[in-house]
Amino acid sequence: MTNQNIDNLRHIFDCVPDGVISVDERLHITYLNRAAESLLGCSNAEVSGKPCCDVLHCDNCAELCPIREALSSGNPVINRDIELHCTSGKHFCVSVTASPLLDAKHNLTGGVLTFRDLSQRPEQRRKLSEHYSFCGIVSRNQQMREIFDVLPDIAASDATVLFHGESGAGKELFARAIHDLSPRKNGPLVTLNCGALPEPLLEAEIFGARKGSYTGSFENRPGRLELANGGTLFLDEIGDLPLPLQVKLLRVLENHEFQPLGASQPQKADVRFVAATHRNLSEMVDEGRFRRDLFFRLNVVTLDIPPLRDRREDIPLLVDLFLERCNKDFSKHVQGVAPEVCRMLMAHDYPGNVRELLNLVEQSVILCRSHEITVDTLPPAFRQATAHKGHAAYQRTKIPSKATLIEILTRHNWHRNDAADELGIDRTTLWRWMSRLGIAEPRSGT
Repeated sequence: MTNQNIDNLRHIFDCVPDGVISVDERLHITYLNRAAESLLGCSNAEVSGKPCCDVLHCDNCAELCPIREALSSGNPVINRDIELHCTSGKHFCVSVTASPLLDAKHNLTGGVLTFRDLSQRPEQRRKLSEHYSFCGIVSRNQQMREIFDVLPDIAASDATVLFHGESGAGKELFARAIHDLSPRKNGPLVTLNCGALPEPLLEAEIFGARKGSYTGSFENRPGRLELANGGTLFLDEIGDLPLPLQVKLLRVLENHEFQPLGASQPQKADVRFVAATHRNLSEMVDEGRFRRDLFFRLNVVTLDIPPLRDRREDIPLLVDLFLERCNKDFSKHVQGVAPEVCRMLMAHDYPGNVRELLNLVEQSVILCRSHEITVDTLPPAFRQATAHKGHAAYQRTKIPSKATLIEILTRHNWHRNDAADELGIDRTTLWRWMSRLGIAEPRSGT
């Protein structure tokens, strides 16, 4: 091949969006295309002539290196997902194809490796989020999906619904879903946090007040019940409602009437009630802190929202969703998170649940100056609290046998997301396990 032909080939490879690396028979790098330079963070001139393993390596590189395997077997390795670690400090998950290079006499002269960065597929991630989205709630957790299944039937009735879950778990999103799926969807959805106001103000806020009913009341003031007429009233943290107001709320639920402060006549309440709490109302009833009759009125349909730590498989989906929102809100172009950040996010227990994760992503996007969130852009307090814990949590994770992992992947038709869900891990961890155990997806027709 002439020098001109070689230059033409290099120009062609430089136009390819995937990374391309060629090596000689000793596995020394002979060429990087522009995409490979960009992805690896090093130039062709810097690495040319160096051993491939000195520039980039995967877990258990000596045994699982795809280019080494292709050259030793004489057969290509196709679409193997591995995690690459580069001397530049970058590390990410890629889909690799490696093939031996032969001369005209079929003598081995080297090999070529092409790879695609799997972490930078915003369109794919968006479609995945949409697939697991229900009324704006994103989840692939089995318990959450079961709630999704029954929510339309619950919404179709006018029954009172009580959501139980920790603060920040997304109870208000479920209340909105109930409203949006119900016959009252064209009416208002009015919300009130029962723990946010002292009792005198809370009473006026719920039931309304007439002019002169209390000091400083100079005009009629509609309460949330009146504002929610024809729609839905969502009472968050219902367990914080004082006992005297529990009596008044019970009368509304039983008689569908309420009386504003200072009013001489009751008003009709055409309202669907949805309530939520992080407290154990049954225990509060036994302790005399919550009325038993009100509890039974509220407890017609009860749904438990799992905390984020019990549905860690949702964390990557939520991160992608929040990244999309934050990019719009802050005029940024952050495309993803570094693998180490993913490990830290997956290991954290999230006492603040989804709200805490959103806050983490918001802070990180604001501080991020590149295309991905790195450890340095995470809030310092989070880094200090989770860096060691995240590493330890993943070291303690028990890797199944090769046969067991192949059985699970086969059962899910090699859909890695579904297999990772069953294993209770994220896809990055599954990639690492497959690489460590030497598992590659079978080619079509084999």
